[in-house]
Amino acid sequence: MTIDLKQNPATNPALLLRFRDRQYAPDMLAVAVGKLNLFSWIHQRGDADTEAIANHFSLASRPLDVLLTLCRASGLIESAGDTHRLTDLGREHLVDTSPWFLGPYYAPIVDSPIAQGCLQVLRHDRPANWQASEDGSDWHTSMMDEDFAQGFTALMNCRGIAMGQVLADKLGGFIADCNHVLDVGGGSGIYSSTLVAKHDHLRATVLEQAPVDRLAREEVLRHGLQDRITVAQGNMFTDPWPGGADCVLLSNVLHDWDFPEIRTLIQKTCQVLPAGGRVIIHEAFLDDDKTGPLAVAEYSVLLVNITQGKCYSPAEYGVILADHGFEVGPYHDTIADRGFITAIKR
Repeated sequence: MTIDLKQNPATNPALLLRFRDRQYAPDMLAVAVGKLNLFSWIHQRGDADTEAIANHFSLASRPLDVLLTLCRASGLIESAGDTHRLTDLGREHLVDTSPWFLGPYYAPIVDSPIAQGCLQVLRHDRPANWQASEDGSDWHTSMMDEDFAQGFTALMNCRGIAMGQVLADKLGGFIADCNHVLDVGGGSGIYSSTLVAKHDHLRATVLEQAPVDRLAREEVLRHGLQDRITVAQGNMFTDPWPGGADCVLLSNVLHDWDFPEIRTLIQKTCQVLPAGGRVIIHEAFLDDDKTGPLAVAEYSVLLVNITQGKCYSPAEYGVILADHGFEVGPYHDTIADRGFITAIKR
C-alpha cells in the first residue's frame, strides 16, 4: 500500500488508542483495592506520604509513582507534595467500611494474570513480561528476536504515521534552520520519514539496533526516501552515535527507561550536538502536577508493566535537559494524547 506521508488524517485516533493503552489500568486499580486495600489504609490514617505507603506495602518507587498518578488522575486521591488523602469519591467507594464499598466488584479481576503482573511490578520493580518471549525475557530483550521485533515494530509503525505527520507540521518553525536529524531509537524510521517528507531541506539518520535496523531500511525504501534517510546500526546506550546531526529526535524512546538511563541518553544527545543544536522529545506527557491527563496516566500503567520506564512530565524532562546545558522550550500538543517539548543546546 502506498502512503502519502504529506497528507494528515482528517480525524484524531486518540479514542481508539486509549482502548488499548488503558488495558492495564483496571487491573492496577484492582490490586490497589483488593490486594493492598490501599484506600482503607490511607483513610484510617487520614493521610499518608509516599514514603510511608512504600514502606508499609513494600512497594518500589517507580511503579508506586505510576499508581499514585493513576489515582490522582482518576479523582480518587488528592496530593499536597508527597502527602496524599482520599477524595470523597475514593472515601465513599473504595474504603472497606463504607456502605458503598465497591471492592467486591473488582474481585473477578484481582487475580487475573495482568493483576498478578501489576503486583509483581509494584513489589519488585520488574516488568511483568507482557508481549515477552516465551523464555520470560522482558520487552527490551525480546526486541533482539527477529519475529518479535518485526511484529512490535509494525505495531509502532502503524501508530506512528499519523503521529509523525502531525509532529512534522507542528515542528515547522523549530526545525527550519536544521539540516540533519538524528532519530535515536527510531524504530521503523516512520518519524524520520514523515519529517523529511514534509520538509524538503532535511536529511535524517535513524539509529537502531539489530534486527530493527534492517526493518527500518525496508520501511525507508518502501517510502522511497532512501536517498535522504540512512539507517545506522548500534545500541544507543553503548555505541557511539553518528555525527553530523544538528537536531536529535527522541520519539517514544525515553518513556521506556528510568531516570538514570534518561540522563545517559540526554548526556549523549548533548555530546553529539553542536552549540545551537536542537533536541525534540515526542511522547505522551503527564501534566507537571501529575493530576492527569487520565489517558496518559492509564498508558503509564501499561508502560510500567512492559518496560523499565513510565510516562513523565515536561518538568521532569526539563530538569534533566537544563542540567546538561539545554534551554528548554514549552510543551506543545499534537494528536492522540501526544505532544512534544524542544530544547536548544547553549
